[in-house]
Amino acid sequence: MGLIKAAKGAAGGVLADQWKEFFYCEAMEKEVLVVKGSRRTSSRSSNKKGSENIISNGSGIAVADGQCMLIVEQGEIVEFCAEPGEFTYDASAEPSIFAGSLGDVIEETFAAIGRRFAYGGDTGRDQRIYYINTKELVDNKFGTPNPIPFRVVDSRIGLDMDVSVRCSGVYSYRIADPLTFYARVCGNVEREYTRDELDSQLKTEFISALQPAFGKLSDMGLRPSQIVSHNTELEAAMNQVLSSKWGQLRGLEVVSIALGSVTLPPEDAQMIKDAQQAAMMRDPSMAAAVLTGAQAEAMKAAASNHAGAMNGFMGMGMAMNAGGGNVQNLFAMGQQQMQGGQVQGQPPQMPQPQQPAAQQSGGWTCSCGTVCTGNFCPECGSPRPSGTGEWVCSCGAVNSGKFCQNCGKPFGAGSLR
Repeated sequence: MGLIKAAKGAAGGVLADQWKEFFYCEAMEKEVLVVKGSRRTSSRSSNKKGSENIISNGSGIAVADGQCMLIVEQGEIVEFCAEPGEFTYDASAEPSIFAGSLGDVIEETFAAIGRRFAYGGDTGRDQRIYYINTKELVDNKFGTPNPIPFRVVDSRIGLDMDVSVRCSGVYSYRIADPLTFYARVCGNVEREYTRDELDSQLKTEFISALQPAFGKLSDMGLRPSQIVSHNTELEAAMNQVLSSKWGQLRGLEVVSIALGSVTLPPEDAQMIKDAQQAAMMRDPSMAAAVLTGAQAEAMKAAASNHAGAMNGFMGMGMAMNAGGGNVQNLFAMGQQQMQGGQVQGQPPQMPQPQQPAAQQSGGWTCSCGTVCTGNFCPECGSPRPSGTGEWVCSCGAVNSGKFCQNCGKPFGAGSLR
């Protein structure tokens, strides 16, 4: 009786599975990542006794936008389709008299009956269709429970310091490699695989990847306040950091990041402001402007001194003398930097002492203080004093002739002794 039952089950199952099936997937909710395909059967359908998890040769499969279809046979992915439209599975091991030539199909049908008879009338085969959600999965909120170190570097002012930042926002991701996701994450699910089984793990890994990603932004010279406006760079940095955990291990990628805020502790923010203000004073013109403003405020305070304006101005003068600040010298240094093309951020060059005009031109200085080039002073008429006839060249050699015996320069290139 067992053999007869097995023979009947094998023959009846093969005949019932001769019908072509049509598989589809309803609209996938945003919480669903993977769902098993459904076989459509209506009240007018005669294909109601087909075996479960069997796909007849020539069956149709509908694929919609934002979906990827996988056919898994005996636990192995045998077909893959990510293009919207209808996919026809014409490589199934289960024959159908409605697909292929009749002679070949009849031969394959008897072979299938014999195979099922060996399994006691059962199919001995497992074929499934899975749909994977490839749309962008949005509204994943995150926040940093602990501060993240961030290195602030500004070569223009010589700033290099570590601060602590906190941030919050939302990010989105998508399944970029459905084959890897199925093989490494969801596997052979019974009905569907949802985000709540994975999101907590992803959020923890996302927050842990923020620190090296912020390090890459710091290498670009960005300040904490500029991170919010460089979301594209942050997304690229996050994908680079998460490439091994998300990309290679799970087939996922970060699509977008929206930071709500990036905040610093008050002491770190004040430290950056103090460093910027100190660096600003390295510019002589800026320092002179600040000093001028301070002197103006001091004059206002002295004029309104309750002990008398004279006492106030005396105290202001003592403070200015003690500080040693000379506004005119600072402005002169700033003007010299502008004319000489001084690079911002480098220490200012002190002005070099100038040689007297008489030494530069080879002239002489009269007793009245006038610089002269002729034999008589144009101011008082005094004659040029007679010297030894020797002159000092600009190279330092002492000469008595018309040319320097050391470098060959003419008499006018030096000064008289």
